[in-house]
Amino acid sequence: MLKLEAYKKVIVSATVAASVALLAVGCVDDVKPEQTSVAKSAKVAIDGGSVYPVVNGKTGPYYAPDQKLAHKLNYGRVPNAAELAAWDTDLQPVSALSPEGHGIPEGEGSVEDGEEIYDAKCVMCHGDFGSGGGGYPALSKGNAEEMHKTLTNNRWKDPEAPGPVRVFGSYWPEVTTLWWYIRDGMPHPFSDSLTDDEVYALTAYILNINEMSIDGEEVDDDYVLTREKFLKIVMPNVDGFEPVIRGANALPGVRAYFANAKNFGAQNLNQGAVRCMHDCQKATAQVKHIKFGGIKDFTPPMSTVRDLPAKKAKKLDVKKTYTAACAMCHDSYLAPGAPEWSGYTANGMDEVYTKGIKGTEGGMPAKGGTDLSDADFKTMADYLVSGKVK
Repeated sequence: MLKLEAYKKVIVSATVAASVALLAVGCVDDVKPEQTSVAKSAKVAIDGGSVYPVVNGKTGPYYAPDQKLAHKLNYGRVPNAAELAAWDTDLQPVSALSPEGHGIPEGEGSVEDGEEIYDAKCVMCHGDFGSGGGGYPALSKGNAEEMHKTLTNNRWKDPEAPGPVRVFGSYWPEVTTLWWYIRDGMPHPFSDSLTDDEVYALTAYILNINEMSIDGEEVDDDYVLTREKFLKIVMPNVDGFEPVIRGANALPGVRAYFANAKNFGAQNLNQGAVRCMHDCQKATAQVKHIKFGGIKDFTPPMSTVRDLPAKKAKKLDVKKTYTAACAMCHDSYLAPGAPEWSGYTANGMDEVYTKGIKGTEGGMPAKGGTDLSDADFKTMADYLVSGKVK
């Protein structure tokens, strides 16, 4: 809960992008000495902004709204324990956990069980062995350690280098994010339907297909993941993000990081002075004016045409498109020509087209996650219902 005393300060907060502008300091009109000293001594906020206390009725060059500070606010009521428990379902990172675990429940699950659950509830969206497809993300692209090395690939320097692989094993810094996401968000659209043991089993399987190890032990096909083992997982990219937001020095470290604009590709102007509002930096660009002549003609002549190049229409390969974009779901239910389609076509094909184009409540994304035109999608729908290529 916020207290009324907190409103005796004006907090200037910003995102990283806004911090770039806020950190440009230099000159402010009508700044009194007392405000200058306050601004210089103000504690820097977590994102690089500053906290300006009220001095002589002002925060820097601005008057504080006394009528607002004196206003009595109604904060509502304190939530009860049951309401807090239902709301507070997030998990703390393993790297920051105390021995208590910060929300990680007891339980266990094997890779073998996880594979069975995956094949029953996940493969239709995330593909065999987490390969992805149909608009849903891949969960693995091979060995996590090897894939992690690709994050430093730079195609600007080496056009032949493969691009960075950003999947769970190579990119995610904390395994608790995976556990929480499976428990609270999967399987779509039946989230929050898995037991804790099933979540452990699916986590074990995903660790397995990413060829990961825990405390020096490979997560092989016979591995059983427990809470104790889970708390020992160290992801390859645990230190791959800036600033570091874990450990005893987390908050001071973040403040120090954003205090130096060079850390995020910006610059500080007149570091430490009063924040600048306009004309903060002298012009540095050298302008050379052409006194005589100038450019008169262009070779070849400059085009004034604004039309986009004509797109060549591609002929739809119905069966190839089905195999690539539809089979992962429709082979197991509502396959081409299946009799079950009669329960979906009672109101005519126009309704089937409309629902398919917009996406369905059953979990199919719009147009099945493809970029087909409306006309081509309708052709695919005709094939699914009839089982025949027209």
